[in-house]
Amino acid sequence: MSTLVERKHLLTSVEMAQFVARGLTVLNGVVPDELNSRAIDVLDAGLSGHPYGTAFDTAYPAGSFVRELLDVPAVAGAVQSLVGPQPRIDHQAVHVRPPHGGTAQNMHGDAVIDTRSEGFDVQLMYYPKEVTLEQGGTLSVPGTHLRRINESQIGRYQNLAGQTRLVCPAGTVAFVHHGIWHGGRRNDSDVPRYMFKIRFNPTVRQVRLWNTDDIDSPEVMQALHERQAWMPYAESRLELINRAKLWRFLTADPLFDIDYYLSREAMRPTVIAPGASDPRLGVAGAGDGWN
Repeated sequence: MSTLVERKHLLTSVEMAQFVARGLTVLNGVVPDELNSRAIDVLDAGLSGHPYGTAFDTAYPAGSFVRELLDVPAVAGAVQSLVGPQPRIDHQAVHVRPPHGGTAQNMHGDAVIDTRSEGFDVQLMYYPKEVTLEQGGTLSVPGTHLRRINESQIGRYQNLAGQTRLVCPAGTVAFVHHGIWHGGRRNDSDVPRYMFKIRFNPTVRQVRLWNTDDIDSPEVMQALHERQAWMPYAESRLELINRAKLWRFLTADPLFDIDYYLSREAMRPTVIAPGASDPRLGVAGAGDGWN
């Protein structure tokens, strides 16, 4: 990823809007079979770690297995669309659930509360082998990524309406917002379940990094309005506000709004009404353009 990805491999505006609404995007079966076959030996042997914040090319030099994975056009396009070129590598991890092994993780968000109001990290999750429902898969709750939590403080919740478990073909790569609520499930099958994870930190502003050719499509607004099953009506309105704020940042459009919520909240008139004479108002408004 030392060079920019071809535009045709980038995410579209509709796909970015779906990511803003859901906190994840899934690319089913995009990694070639040959790479998936080699992945098992690589993951079984283990991958050496890197200090937090390692430069992309230092962590994954040309010719390495992970670099080959990240150079798959659809994968490279999604990474660049979400965090830009040359992101830093926060950390990586190999997760292997043995047959009939392990217990279900508590639902959690990774790490502590992230106080950034703009920008976000993205986690790549690569599945080199098919994941069936019997194998458990990674559970996540779409749309929770903008509800800040501290690690496992939601662990007492066993199930939430709208939660999904990732059932997918071999070679699937999922990208999730760092704040999404999730947890690995128990593997009740006769075969191990493999997943390789990388967390990326952006090094550029995450503004219009994707293919914006369809940015004015009505499907963008439709995607941003998507309601999740766990959201009561009133809660869904709050989520629309959160999404509008994030879309403003991603598009560098300070006037973007959904259902007028942010525009209404920002109303702070400064013009003094004609004839107002209260000295606390300062100069009266006779000359303020009112006729």
